[in-house]
Amino acid sequence: MADYIYEVSRIRYHEQFLLNGAFLEQLMGTESEEAARKLLNEHGWGVPGESADEILDGETRKTWELIGELVPDLTCFDVFRYENDYHNLKAAIKETCTAGTHPGIFMEDGRVSSEKMLKAGEERDFASLPEAMRGPAEEAMNKLLETRDGQICDCIIDRAALTAIREAGIRSKSSLLGLYGELTCAIGDIKTAVRAQRTGKDKAFLTMSLAPCDTLDVTRLAETAPQGMEALTAYLSTTTYSEAVEALDRSPAEFECWCDNYLIRKIRPQLSNSFGLDPLAAYILARRMEIRSVRIILTGKRNQIPDSVIRGRVRETYV
Repeated sequence: MADYIYEVSRIRYHEQFLLNGAFLEQLMGTESEEAARKLLNEHGWGVPGESADEILDGETRKTWELIGELVPDLTCFDVFRYENDYHNLKAAIKETCTAGTHPGIFMEDGRVSSEKMLKAGEERDFASLPEAMRGPAEEAMNKLLETRDGQICDCIIDRAALTAIREAGIRSKSSLLGLYGELTCAIGDIKTAVRAQRTGKDKAFLTMSLAPCDTLDVTRLAETAPQGMEALTAYLSTTTYSEAVEALDRSPAEFECWCDNYLIRKIRPQLSNSFGLDPLAAYILARRMEIRSVRIILTGKRNQIPDSVIRGRVRETYV
């Protein structure tokens, strides 16, 4: 098994350029989105004149370009790319079924091109897609054509995405990637249960929507959510996610922030790990979190949201 000593040393060099809490405070202290983008430009993010989306998309590309230089075969990091794949699958199916054209709905950095997804949808033939996507794609398209209910389509694809991410983490034989897959699946299930409770969905809907995982009993989750938020949080209080209950009581945004911070705390030990793929995986996650925080700040500045509110949504940093 490769020890990745050289690759980890390269990551150690790039970690010194990760954003820290002090910089994010400085970014929050700017008086406008334009001023925030200028500060990011000075820090090496994007170039003057680029929009927020262009800056952030560019940083995502930089991350994967670096990882691609270090690990030419990116299949070991598929666990991070399934989310984009399944998002694009949903988009392709909806585009096909509604005969619509919505530029900008596809995400980059998946394993399967959006053109291939669209072609499969248009031809009603998903055999060209990875095997795990074929069944959910066909089921989702049939349900959408039959019911015209986009939510059912979303549930089928989202469940398949969570399952794929969790299984990829297990296959990786990496403790960090396995943890990421499990947490992503469990947290996705909790978000689904909360949304279902607030919109009055029943147990049958939840049974169809929840993806099995080790750290949650999805049968109990499906049973308690329709009984009300109190019953749902009472069950969650008995799980490893008990600390999330307080954040969940406050707002969905604070719950999502708690989830990301929980993951960051779990991966910080990789800062002192000099071997294997896990430090590289931790770097990818650290970059994703800092890009997410910058997006929150820029969006807040654009919409003149008070700094106190923005601060509560910004994620903890890796360094």
